[in-house]
Amino acid sequence: MSYPRRISTMAAALLAAFVTVMTLTSGAAQAQTLEYVALGDSYASGVGTRDYLDDSDCRRSDAAYPSLLAEAIGADLTFAACSGAKTGDVLAGQLGGLSSSTDLVTITIGGNDTGWAGVVQQCAYPYPWTCTREIDAAEAFVRDVLPGRLHEVYDAIEAAAPNADVIVVGYPLLFNGEQCNAITRISPAEQAALNDATDLLGDVIGTAARAHGFQYADVRAAFDGHAVCDDAEWINGLSYPIRESYHPNKAGQTGYFDVVDDYV
Repeated sequence: MSYPRRISTMAAALLAAFVTVMTLTSGAAQAQTLEYVALGDSYASGVGTRDYLDDSDCRRSDAAYPSLLAEAIGADLTFAACSGAKTGDVLAGQLGGLSSSTDLVTITIGGNDTGWAGVVQQCAYPYPWTCTREIDAAEAFVRDVLPGRLHEVYDAIEAAAPNADVIVVGYPLLFNGEQCNAITRISPAEQAALNDATDLLGDVIGTAARAHGFQYADVRAAFDGHAVCDDAEWINGLSYPIRESYHPNKAGQTGYFDVVDDYV
């Protein structure tokens, strides 16, 4: 009788088939593309790089950190970040790409809510204009109003993309205390005050992010030595067109990418 040999042969065939199925299944899972949604304002869209994907006012760039990150991790990117966006704009127009299948979300938001561009502009006016009042008002807003707006945005992200890893990305300090641009007047004292306001903004954003269990990618240390007037500027000074001013250039967006990539 040859039953044992036949049974052994059948068992071996079944085992081989099982291994094949498991290998194919594992390969399919590994090949699944990550779904990545990038939200936020001009620091996320790529303003400052002077290289944009289309003619829209959002000024999204393939040199921006979301584009660089998507390429590095092989993700399918929904690029919703838009120049000028505030927290309310994220809620009203940027969440459509989120779903239960979203794997990764990044967001840089909050700076425009404070009226930051106007504050810097006021600081750049010549003497006798000053910007102390504007900086104080921005800091009060950051302390008293912005946390509630951030929580509203983060709540909405959690609800729309419950399975996603969320990385909240901060802002760099813009100034190093030097005055290297002859046509702007931002004194060393004003630069220090602006940096202090940015530190406050970063701390508030980080606290709100961590309260939701999100990761906070703080870029301030990475930009140390790369501010406006540094030898290796990662941030544009006063530029033409004016919208390019005080935003990360291509090197700065690469610096952003290096920080965010460590959290993925």
